[in-house]
Amino acid sequence: MTTASVGELGLVELAKALADGTVSSVAATAAVLDRVEASQAGLNAFRIVRREQALAEAAAADEKLAAGQRAPLLGVPLAIKDDTDLAGTPTAFGCGGDFPVKTEDAESVRRLRAAGAVIVGKTNTCELGQLPFTSGNAFGHTRNPWHAGHTPGGSSGGSAAAVAAGLVPAALGSDGAGSVRIPASWNNLVGIKPQRGRISTWPLPEAFHGLTVNGPLARTVADAALLLDAASGPHAGDLHTPPVLTVSDAVGRDPGRLRIALSLRIPFTATRTALDREVEARVRDTAGTLRKLGHEVTVANVHYGVLSGATFLPRSMVGIREALDRLPGATVDPRTRHNAVTGRILGPLLHAARQAEPLLHRQIGGIFKNFDVVLAPTTATPPPGVHEIDGIGSWATDALITAACPYTWPWNVLGWPAVNVPAGFTASGLPVGAQLMGPANSEPRLVSLAAQLESELQWHKQRPEIWWEPAAA
Repeated sequence: MTTASVGELGLVELAKALADGTVSSVAATAAVLDRVEASQAGLNAFRIVRREQALAEAAAADEKLAAGQRAPLLGVPLAIKDDTDLAGTPTAFGCGGDFPVKTEDAESVRRLRAAGAVIVGKTNTCELGQLPFTSGNAFGHTRNPWHAGHTPGGSSGGSAAAVAAGLVPAALGSDGAGSVRIPASWNNLVGIKPQRGRISTWPLPEAFHGLTVNGPLARTVADAALLLDAASGPHAGDLHTPPVLTVSDAVGRDPGRLRIALSLRIPFTATRTALDREVEARVRDTAGTLRKLGHEVTVANVHYGVLSGATFLPRSMVGIREALDRLPGATVDPRTRHNAVTGRILGPLLHAARQAEPLLHRQIGGIFKNFDVVLAPTTATPPPGVHEIDGIGSWATDALITAACPYTWPWNVLGWPAVNVPAGFTASGLPVGAQLMGPANSEPRLVSLAAQLESELQWHKQRPEIWWEPAAA
């Protein structure tokens, strides 16, 4: 198997090739590292690259494979986001500054290592995960593999760009207001926001007061499901421990005939928003495919109400303040400082915001009395230009990100699972997505439905043309 062909493999395929002995972990990891290095000047997906350590870990994995040991990801090179602790590296979370290296892995990383994964590096994210862009003074701009002039989204934009460009077969991200689903949408990827607590956020008992969860980004549903299963599981200190389940089992399983609500209504926003016509058309196309597959799809809007937004703001802003407090000496954008100050002001409202969650479960969850799944746009627009977020004030920033991404955050408030599936491309070739949303602990149903869609649409066969390597420039 050639180095080039290794780069074409997804997570499931590469894990099998390693187990079968048709490729070594050292060869696969070296190929990944070479692609990362070649892409960095153009794509800028990585904050930290662990060449020496990753190759040593790959060599150790090859010894285990040769000895007959097996594990779900043994020898597979993967990337994680730079909000996740990795022993021996700092966790800058998109910020500038010199930070101490972590002495222990986050629980999610510990589980990935236990499954045999080789962590090649940490991917770029915007400051404290606040934006659907991946850029900052500390590292520059991460670009979209499908078009250099556009953002890959955020805040897991580095992970999404790395997977879409074929640098790694899959990567872990995090989602506090859509930060897995948004970049998945804008990079033609599958992105799973799992149930709160499915993947531990330890060393934090919960992240951003329950808004943020970790989740996988991959080209196929099977790859995303495998990574989710490998990373899942609680730490003794977690505040949220949902029932144990395995989602890989749902890939290829017939979901049955489902009642699906097509909901295009935008949740309440304080600024002007509208659904782009091309995005709407692609989501309606997805609804048409679901009907073709035998499902009952009905236009029926989710009742979000005003309260969900009112409870989101204190949780997110207090979370930003606390995240910044954990990075003493960090150099950040004035907008980040502004949000941290807002978090201090909104602190007294945090308790009431958390207490409202059961009411929101009943209000928003009422849609599931008549439907099994909600289908909605993941974003309201295609990916914006990579520099559109640069140098504008806090109000203009809020207006920009709300106009582009008003659909994802309610499911973070609820803590329920949602899956972005690729929905096609605009006339100018930019990817857009649709999200499948379910009630608590419904990942298997969502994964089964997403895999059924993938078998029909074959989105994983579409790859961007390589422009980010020097030979392609």
